[in-house]
Amino acid sequence: MSTFPDTPSFTGFNTPSRIEADIMDLQHEGTIPEGLNGAFFRVQPDPQFPPRLGDDIPFNGDGMISRFHFHDGQCDFRQRWAQTDKWKLERDAGEALFGAYRNPLTDDESVTGRLRSTANTNAWLFAGKLWAMKEDSPALIMDPVTMESESFETFDGAMKSQTFTAHPKIDPATGNMVALGYAASGLCTDDVSYMEIDSAGKLVREEWFKVPYYCMMHDFAITPDYLVLHIVPSVGSWERLEHGKPHFGFDTTMPVYLGIIPRRDDLRDSDIRWFKRDNCFASHTVNAWQDGTKIHFIAPEGENNAFPFFPDVHGAPFDPIAAMPRLTRWTVDLASNTDEFAEIKRLTDTASEFPRIDDRFTGQKNRYTWGLEVDMDRPVELKGGSATGFMMNCLFLKDLETGAEKHWWCGPVSSLQEPCFIPRTKDAPEGDGWIVLVCNRLEDHRSDLLIFDALDIEKGPLATINVPIRLRFGLHGNFARAEDIGLADPILQSA
Repeated sequence: MSTFPDTPSFTGFNTPSRIEADIMDLQHEGTIPEGLNGAFFRVQPDPQFPPRLGDDIPFNGDGMISRFHFHDGQCDFRQRWAQTDKWKLERDAGEALFGAYRNPLTDDESVTGRLRSTANTNAWLFAGKLWAMKEDSPALIMDPVTMESESFETFDGAMKSQTFTAHPKIDPATGNMVALGYAASGLCTDDVSYMEIDSAGKLVREEWFKVPYYCMMHDFAITPDYLVLHIVPSVGSWERLEHGKPHFGFDTTMPVYLGIIPRRDDLRDSDIRWFKRDNCFASHTVNAWQDGTKIHFIAPEGENNAFPFFPDVHGAPFDPIAAMPRLTRWTVDLASNTDEFAEIKRLTDTASEFPRIDDRFTGQKNRYTWGLEVDMDRPVELKGGSATGFMMNCLFLKDLETGAEKHWWCGPVSSLQEPCFIPRTKDAPEGDGWIVLVCNRLEDHRSDLLIFDALDIEKGPLATINVPIRLRFGLHGNFARAEDIGLADPILQSA
């Protein structure tokens, strides 16, 4: 009998869902734009079995992929497990066999040496395949039409890295997918692999380098010439794992680095510039771009750690106010002879995370970014629906050119999940399109998918699509056009 713990990660809106479903023509209010033809994929951690150690952190659930397929003014829904090695082994055993987050020392002996991936962090469409990603392992490849799981992608053994990012980037000039793998040579190592995959899905480059110290490298940015990697001290070690501590802990005494890594073959550690700054917290990135010899990089930056389940290594209590992230621009100058930053500038007083851009402008100076805002001045009657406990209650649009901001509040009994921008057409101007995101209806224990005019979010949703099941907190998701994923054929519309 499955009995989940009576803890915040497994109760209320975070109660495990464990539902695979096919629902045709979801009920909706408003109008689904006629030009919206394709699918939005997103992923949620959703544990198949109660945790082996009695409790667990939100990031350790099995991957459950949702697909919202838009066509002919309607939306169809399909949801499937990402059937990883972990999922299959535990399914056969009827219980959890893998223990604490990124700690193989807590696993059952029967699964020693097996891939621990939960494929629960991102759902990415590339080269005609659905990539279910967790950054501690290779990506799991799934069929985007049937949503059946296939295999872990190692490019027929050509990839030497043991890990693959959950936040790849597409270079708009080459069409290549740019990725990295941290802890590339094994758990807690300082080896990182930089990879590029061409539009046919072939690994065309893999270069390795060392970082200043091992830490969580959840996201990065690119420019036409560089991979831009921030090193922030959410640190881990085998010593922590041996003592049963959480894999990561935040160290406020360590410096933060920004690495400018040339995107070329025969990369050497000496080719990399590491710029050094004072301590802060930053996880996700907005974008980066080149301006002469300068590199600009934007990320939500907090004064302190944003993950309460990865506690301060010196024992300081979690500080939610200091953890509030705000968009900040970091600038470094490659013409300088020092490792100092040229400028660090906060761009707003609005607290926000889960930033997204019009991905066609990756690596270029972009104007718009959307994210989830934490507005503490709004009334809150119910909390829930996020991994960290922050009440993400507003959709946020920032114009980086003019500084203007727009906000849309979801109400006192709802919260929001990561937005995704969809261009109106392949060649539409930047920002001309739609935003889609999941809204957690905390009072009713169900979810809605909302569609906004991307540059006019304050008018509210163009369409509210009712999902008759509860989608747990999701991490990341992406949209692909029907013709790029095999959904253009009418025969496949219900597939």
